[in-house]
Amino acid sequence: MATIDLTKADIRNAIVKQSTPMLLGITAVFSISLVDTYFVGKLGTKELAALSFTFPVTMAIASLSAGLGAGAASIVSRTIGEGEQSHAKRLSTDSLIFSSLFVTLLSTIGFFTVDPLFSLLGAKGETLALISQYMKIWYLSMPFLVIPMVANAVIRSVGNAKWPGIIMVVSALINIGLTPLFIFGYGPVPAMHIEGAAISTAIARIFTFVLALYVIYKHEDMLLICLPSLSQFINSVTKVIKIALPAAAGSVVNPLAIGVVTGLLASYGDNVVAAFGVGTRIESFASIPLLALSAAIGPIVGQNWGADQKGRVIKSIKYCYSITLIWAFSVTVGLYFLAPSIASIIASDSSVADIASSYLLVVSSSIAGYGFVIISAAAFNALGKSTTGLAHYLVRGFVLYVPLSWLATLWFDYQWVFYAIAASNIVSGIFVATYTLYWLKVAKKNDCEPNAFSFQ
Repeated sequence: MATIDLTKADIRNAIVKQSTPMLLGITAVFSISLVDTYFVGKLGTKELAALSFTFPVTMAIASLSAGLGAGAASIVSRTIGEGEQSHAKRLSTDSLIFSSLFVTLLSTIGFFTVDPLFSLLGAKGETLALISQYMKIWYLSMPFLVIPMVANAVIRSVGNAKWPGIIMVVSALINIGLTPLFIFGYGPVPAMHIEGAAISTAIARIFTFVLALYVIYKHEDMLLICLPSLSQFINSVTKVIKIALPAAAGSVVNPLAIGVVTGLLASYGDNVVAAFGVGTRIESFASIPLLALSAAIGPIVGQNWGADQKGRVIKSIKYCYSITLIWAFSVTVGLYFLAPSIASIIASDSSVADIASSYLLVVSSSIAGYGFVIISAAAFNALGKSTTGLAHYLVRGFVLYVPLSWLATLWFDYQWVFYAIAASNIVSGIFVATYTLYWLKVAKKNDCEPNAFSFQ
């Protein structure tokens, strides 16, 4: 087992070494979304609106996968920190078995509920038909998304962020290379339009599936070939689910909130929905360094907490908060000058580009708040307190983001929805960061774990 000890390494160096490969990997993965949006946008506004409707649902599934990975990584990293290497291997194996069973059930349900789900979100007519074409292929390939995400999370938990980053980059390059080929056709390959985007994604996922399993088995030695006894499996799955379900639910909150707001904006027409889809994709791309930090903080917090190094946990989170503020300021300045140009590249329709640019100019100033939320949630997931991480996401998503957006649609035009989103990021970020640091200081001072909600 190629475990990297994160309990003794310099904190800043550890964060850089853990986050840099993930920065590259996540950048590559998010590039897929932008490339899909760009080429599908060339097909027309209806197709772009259809893809915008799918975004919150596909992100919800990806976030659910990340939650399962967070559960596995949390128990594995803390078990490694406690020095129980063989047990960590058993836990990682059982986590993958459980994920395989779970995703098979979920993808089957999703495949047969495409039309009713997206009708509920506000899609209809030709847009709904296009969504159905895309999502049925997407669901068939979903197991090849979820299992590698859990495997990559386990690989990161042992301190190796290099291989997950490599896997993500290569998979993204395959996807990006195949997307225009399958959408527009070339030579013997027929034009498949919006279905082509889903097919290229499926092919890339299959590659990711094979490579991730190879690395976790051959390189990291974290996969057992023998099946567990029923009692072992139940014990492992119980530990994973205790963390994974709240972590998965927390990860799903953001795309669900985006889905609700997409439905609210549907009353303003396809142009606004398409622009919101473009804006949220670019915003997600701008948030990649923050996601890389949240991926890096997990194994660092998990191993140090397992080794009773609480002071190092606090220093790590503070350092991540500082990087978040610096990055958010840079994004705000950059988009102030570049938002119109970037939006016009992604959206071929000028009215869609103008609305998307307006979204970016308003919301970009608040992404530090969102960064505080995801970093804090990742830290609590690593501590085994994923219900607290879930609470952080709920505060942002369903206490602030959705209600404020809904109120904006009642009295104002769509522009005020963008201000509501920015306000929800800022308020939730301040609240979550303050709470997280207070909780950790109490835990360090008392050498115990205070109640996650009452501070006692």
